[in-house]
Amino acid sequence: MRQVGDINASSQADIAFLLLIFFLVTTSMDVDQGLLRQLPPPSTDQPEAQQINERNIFIVLINKDNQLAIEGDYADFNELTDRTIKFLTNPTNADNLSEQVKASAKYDELAGNPDKKSEAEAVKAVLDNCGDVNITRGVVSLQNDRGTKYETYIQVQNSIVAAFNICRDNFAKEYFGKVYDEITPEEQKIVKTVFPLNISEAEPRSVK
Repeated sequence: MRQVGDINASSQADIAFLLLIFFLVTTSMDVDQGLLRQLPPPSTDQPEAQQINERNIFIVLINKDNQLAIEGDYADFNELTDRTIKFLTNPTNADNLSEQVKASAKYDELAGNPDKKSEAEAVKAVLDNCGDVNITRGVVSLQNDRGTKYETYIQVQNSIVAAFNICRDNFAKEYFGKVYDEITPEEQKIVKTVFPLNISEAEPRSVK
């Protein structure tokens, strides 16, 4: 009977190594997704204490069970964006929604302070290009529990940021004829002065 010769397996290790490298290079990995947010540069100056009128703070809470509360009442996630827009714009001039200060009054408030020169110039640009429009004083305060799911936190963040984006788009279309992303950087600065992205995020704690 004819004897079968041995199979040379010396190259199998090299082939297996090459396959391993191939799959490591071509396989996509799941990564955590978040919000693209550019942090301000570090400052050595002592921050100035600001007194904010209670009506200008829109309180959003998320507890450990991933339930949402808006201004102290349980709410559905789907209504967060609309309620934030209503708070920021205050179309009926309600006392329980954010104050709307005229650009001229805001400029007079800042013009005499040399430390606020850049802010005063930004408001002056609003006056020159859009007239004496309202500038919101609204601040959205977001607080979550230590047990809040990351996905829920991001969902709430996205809804709040979407409200600011809608306000900016509506203002840009009214005064510049295009949405915010399509106008010039100078015009964007004007829109951001009218609707500044004022979102205050506190450290996670136990939320009832």
